[in-house]
Amino acid sequence: MQPMNYANLEALRAAPLSTDPFPFLVAPGFLSPEGLAAVNADYPVIDSAANHALEDLSYGPAFARLVEDLESEAFARVLGERFTMALAGLPSTITVRKFCERTDGNIHTDHKSKIITVLVYFNEHWDSTDGQLRMLRGKGDIEDYAAEVPPLGGTLLAFKRTPHSWHGHTRFVGERRMLQLNYLDRSPLAIATQRMARAGTHFAKNVLGVR
Repeated sequence: MQPMNYANLEALRAAPLSTDPFPFLVAPGFLSPEGLAAVNADYPVIDSAANHALEDLSYGPAFARLVEDLESEAFARVLGERFTMALAGLPSTITVRKFCERTDGNIHTDHKSKIITVLVYFNEHWDSTDGQLRMLRGKGDIEDYAAEVPPLGGTLLAFKRTPHSWHGHTRFVGERRMLQLNYLDRSPLAIATQRMARAGTHFAKNVLGVR
């Protein structure tokens, strides 16, 4: 298995897999403090509160090496083993954000073209009780959650997309650094639909001002 630049695959292997209310795992220490500092020093240049496609961003070599880890077959195989799914070879997308605004965090499930969602957090400190992602038991109550994950740097959160994989967080405004990796359904239609949905969300928020 190829060596990783920054990703700690042993932390991913050791993370307990929960099934309530849907399959997910949380892996603290996925990035070491030293790795986190290096990646943050080379973090993409972002000045707006939105998810940005990786290909649209400028960033330094340490961040690029982390992306290399996350796009590797070794990472896909280990993550796939945890969810008993074949992820290696599937198409994927990566988006990055730096800021959170008050309209973020609404309860939702991810688009049906997504199979697994991976979130990696980069804030070196997190003191707020808000902005922590909740694994919810339904779509109607942000307080009805099975787990709450602070976006603390070095932590990886991954979950399986299901019709009931509801998640969201309470309102937070400020810097909330995060990379999102999605493994997608292999069908071209699903991939195109997901990309159109992402483009539509970006257009609505940043051009039309819809929140």
